[in-house]
Amino acid sequence: MSSINYDERIPNNVGIADNRRLKRALEAWQPAFLDWWRSNGPDGFMEKDVYLRTAISVEPDGWMNFDYVKMPDYRWGVFLMPSSDERKINFGRHKGEPAWQEVPGEYRAPLRRMIVIQGDTEPASVEQQRYLGHTCPSLYDLRSLFQVNVEEGRHLWAMAYLLHAYFGRDGRDEADALLQRHSGHEDRPRILGAFNEETPDWLSFFMFTTFTDRDGKFQLASLAESGFDPLARSCQFMLREEGYHMSTGERGVGRIIRRTCEVMCEHKTDDVRKHGVIDLPTLQKYVNFHCSVSMDLFGAEISTNAANSYAMGIKGRFREEGIDDDHLLTDASYPVEAWTGSEFKFSDEPALTTLNERLRNDYYAECARIVDSWNEIIREFGIAFELRLPHHAFHRAVGSFAELEFTPTGELITKEQWNENHDKWIPNDDDHVFVRSLMQEPVTEPGKFANWIAPPDRGLNRLPLDFEYVRLS
Repeated sequence: MSSINYDERIPNNVGIADNRRLKRALEAWQPAFLDWWRSNGPDGFMEKDVYLRTAISVEPDGWMNFDYVKMPDYRWGVFLMPSSDERKINFGRHKGEPAWQEVPGEYRAPLRRMIVIQGDTEPASVEQQRYLGHTCPSLYDLRSLFQVNVEEGRHLWAMAYLLHAYFGRDGRDEADALLQRHSGHEDRPRILGAFNEETPDWLSFFMFTTFTDRDGKFQLASLAESGFDPLARSCQFMLREEGYHMSTGERGVGRIIRRTCEVMCEHKTDDVRKHGVIDLPTLQKYVNFHCSVSMDLFGAEISTNAANSYAMGIKGRFREEGIDDDHLLTDASYPVEAWTGSEFKFSDEPALTTLNERLRNDYYAECARIVDSWNEIIREFGIAFELRLPHHAFHRAVGSFAELEFTPTGELITKEQWNENHDKWIPNDDDHVFVRSLMQEPVTEPGKFANWIAPPDRGLNRLPLDFEYVRLS
């Protein structure tokens, strides 16, 4: 096997070339990664030149380098934010102690598991989005999809590096397994349910990057507080790139809404499907589905695993340092909403065991702000319609609401009522068929956009909208 110049081929600031054991491990893993990428990455575009951003360092002028590249030749790097010899653990029973530079033996298994779960989500989303390029609404959006894909690949590299560098043979086996599970596979599915759902169309992609990638943000931000310093510093850099993924979704949905509103006003009708755009009630259904599925990713409201991870110093809270408490939580409580049988009621539960619910509430509050920004677009056009997030209990498969059925406004209903009415609240087969019907043919002429989505306000990296973001010829 030919040796790889990792400082050139794989930009990094972790000294791969100087660590013989790690270098050998990655030399064995990289060909398997490239095989996975070619087999499961964007279908049909591997030999196309794509105008991509590549990170070559963590400095401000080092992580936004734009140029044309074929995706298999992309330089997937491994980056940790700069270390601080004075960094302390900010929470849990080890609060005030120096952050760990090596894996504490007693926490080896839970740390490895947490890294594996995070790592498993990264290639999963690439697999889910594999065929979207064939129905792109523009070259601008096609390039955005591919940027998200290659950066999810880089995030996989970040977690695989940690497994290889700090967890020995077990870590190498887990890194191999990240390439062996596949989204939606009958025998070897991805670990988390939302990452086995299909992403069959561009509306689903924009909703996914809005809601599910936003879950990723909150999970990464919690891991960025970790007492295990290499994990914290890896996640701190990943958060930079995650911001682009979320903005791709948020702005994409906003552009769809804008185009729908333009057509509603032009034709003075709410019935806009016949004019080739997505009606607002259908958009509401997609919000209901993607928000509720993503809410499940935070886990059960009461969780001893979350409590143990916090107490051990492995995973903190969102923006831990800004929270005004003792960061031990041994005597603290947190209000949790539950269904009593007749009403929703908050009860104070131990703060340590309700960390999942606190993080979910932080996430839900940010999602509400995003939805309000979409409603601002609708209000611009003077249209009497408002998108809303579904109630916390709606369409849940994890936690205390999983065995119950609720409407999007939080009204308890029977299973029979759910079966009769769920087509009104989440996308049904007809909705999926209609949305896909709008996206049968890709729009690949520079500067042109599909009828169902408005152009963005400006191009990427100060380039015009008619720039050839992907060279298809």
